[in-house]
Amino acid sequence: MSTLFYLFLGLIVVVAFLLIVVVMVQNPKGGGLSSSFGGGGTQQLGGVKKTGDFLDKSTWVLSTLLLVLILAASSVLITEKTSANRDIIDTNNVETPAATPAPATTNDTATPLEGE
Repeated sequence: MSTLFYLFLGLIVVVAFLLIVVVMVQNPKGGGLSSSFGGGGTQQLGGVKKTGDFLDKSTWVLSTLLLVLILAASSVLITEKTSANRDIIDTNNVETPAATPAPATTNDTATPLEGE
């Protein structure tokens, strides 16, 4: 497998971990990280407005990025396998030089004819 596949694999692991963290921070009932900063969606704390919206958008972005990375890694893997199969087929189809036929053998010890 190529280095490009391993690069995609590493990015997939990192994005999956980040997606898990973002989903775990969210609370399905409206709590989570956004409620711990005062609960108000319009409050501003540390320059971040509507933390819940940020977490929702980051979930969508990370999930889309994960899907794209998986498809890219799959296409790299398929391309490598088909090129490897072509190489195998090409090496099997190499024409070997035709073997020279063996010279016809003649029987030097012929049986004498009866009349001779």
